[in-house]
Amino acid sequence: MGKGRMEAFSDGVIAVIITIMVLELKTPHAATWQALLANTPAFLSYVLSFVYVGLYWNNHHHLLHAAERVDGRVLWANLFFLFWLSLFPFVTSWVNEAEPMPASIPTAMYGVVLLMAAVAWMPLSYTLMRCNGGNNGVLGRALGGQRGDWKAKLSLAIYAAGIALALLAPIFSCILYALVAVLWIVPDRRIEHQLKQHP
Repeated sequence: MGKGRMEAFSDGVIAVIITIMVLELKTPHAATWQALLANTPAFLSYVLSFVYVGLYWNNHHHLLHAAERVDGRVLWANLFFLFWLSLFPFVTSWVNEAEPMPASIPTAMYGVVLLMAAVAWMPLSYTLMRCNGGNNGVLGRALGGQRGDWKAKLSLAIYAAGIALALLAPIFSCILYALVAVLWIVPDRRIEHQLKQHP
């Protein structure tokens, strides 16, 4: 099957996720700088979530640009990935509203959603690669059969550490989550390199 409908559906879901997140930001109750600054922690958590959703959208775009077709397994893997992405507004709102901020359990659950979104990315990448020529296709050559992806492995380890650390010092968990986002700011160069070689 062509990839057009899956790509359009995914873009729509991601747009809705971002819209819901920004609607969860509360406006200050007073027209003062102090009231605005009091919302800084909530705004920072929104920025982090926005960056994560943006990173996934960017890499999702790269992944699909390197693919020509999808099948049923790809569609289900994509839905599994979008499910975890769709929980970003919920956990972001929970982190913002729980006292004290950041609270241990909401921060840990934020990490669980980050971890599961990263885990869900793996079957999406694999099924797309398998559907588009396997190891000999553009994605197969770029991803190397899913081997050697040090950033993905490091990210999973940092998420796990952040979840465990949230029970003791949730602010350090937030720092770890932000560190992974910085790690992924640059899209996957392997895909761009293969697309340049095989436009």
